[in-house]
Amino acid sequence: MKFSDVKRLPEFEKEFKKLLKKFQSLDEDLDVFIDKQLVLTHKLGVDNGGVVRIAGLGIEEPKVYKAKKFACKSLKGKGAQSGIRIIYAYSSTTDTVGLIEIYYKGDKENEDRARIVGQYR
Repeated sequence: MKFSDVKRLPEFEKEFKKLLKKFQSLDEDLDVFIDKQLVLTHKLGVDNGGVVRIAGLGIEEPKVYKAKKFACKSLKGKGAQSGIRIIYAYSSTTDTVGLIEIYYKGDKENEDRARIVGQYR
């Protein structure tokens, strides 16, 4: 089960490349995340507590989510509690995923709500 389209915002791509220097497995980890976690959550309706909808943005479609469980092989011993967060939007009507933001919780505490709202309003 694949999505119709998975897009990366330019800001996401910039943050991703920066983190990739620290965490060499990130490219592969992101593919696994999309193919497994997002498919489970959005296609199969399985809630493992790893993805939560971000409330209070004033955006109904697409729905915006924060992934709190992201397994990164470069962070040995952490499993899904790696501290890497991914903010993304999912539209069920077009079956598309938009990757908005990626960050390491040790560097930044919360998502950039202004970026999210600016992208989807």
